[in-house]
Amino acid sequence: MTSTILITGTSSGYGKATVDHFLDRGWNVIATMRRPDPAVFRASDRLKLVRLDVTDRASIDTAIAEGVAAFGAIDVLVNNAGIGMASAVEATPDSTVREVFETNCFGVMATCRAIIPRMRRQGHGIIVNVTSSVTIGVMPLVAVYAASKFAVEGFTESLAYELAPFGITARLVEPGYAPTTSFTANGGARMEGLIPADYAPFAQACFTRMTDYPTAYCSETEVAEAVFAAATEEGGKLRYPAGADSKMFNELRWSTSEEEYLARMRAMFAPPSLA
Repeated sequence: MTSTILITGTSSGYGKATVDHFLDRGWNVIATMRRPDPAVFRASDRLKLVRLDVTDRASIDTAIAEGVAAFGAIDVLVNNAGIGMASAVEATPDSTVREVFETNCFGVMATCRAIIPRMRRQGHGIIVNVTSSVTIGVMPLVAVYAASKFAVEGFTESLAYELAPFGITARLVEPGYAPTTSFTANGGARMEGLIPADYAPFAQACFTRMTDYPTAYCSETEVAEAVFAAATEEGGKLRYPAGADSKMFNELRWSTSEEEYLARMRAMFAPPSLA
């Protein structure tokens, strides 16, 4: 029997690549986005395009119902929708912090709450929550964004234990930095004016270092492959780093001491006086 996956945030980037990856492997795919655009994907009788805004519970419930009506069941949920943020904390207004959390964190929780009863009744299911390599290698000027993704990491690990008795698996995919996506550009208006002049020299130094990255950048294909592994592999693995940089941070974070990890991160991102 053909498996069915629902993916949020599929208009571009990781989400679109993940839709294509699963279609290529014979899956039924429910591709969701806030403003559905059929031109994004090639036509397929195994593709159902529906509207879903993760900040709108009614749209979540409707999208799930339409997906089930089209394919009979949903075996895998991928929470990929998210928004970016680079800012100095002191300059970031409460409204912007809440906007980031509404999509990156509360939206993930909402889609999970909506799908879990169906998965529990059918006796199986996999939930894949896409976070970021910032949860492994924390960079400066992304504190609000990192906080929203760290929250999802804790949520998912606890959820994995909670759902295991019902045959449901919860996993994390942690993409690295991917400048080929529109992720940063899409957040441009939101981030305008959030790095004050006093931070400008430090911010510029950080951004310059990003052009001399210690590894290859992450690609959309690598994220799609990681999501596929998380959706199909047996066993108890929780985290799936995607991209050379995320894998590097993962090894540094989990296989070295706290002192060595912090020293390496400061060498990459801190001012010379603190490195």
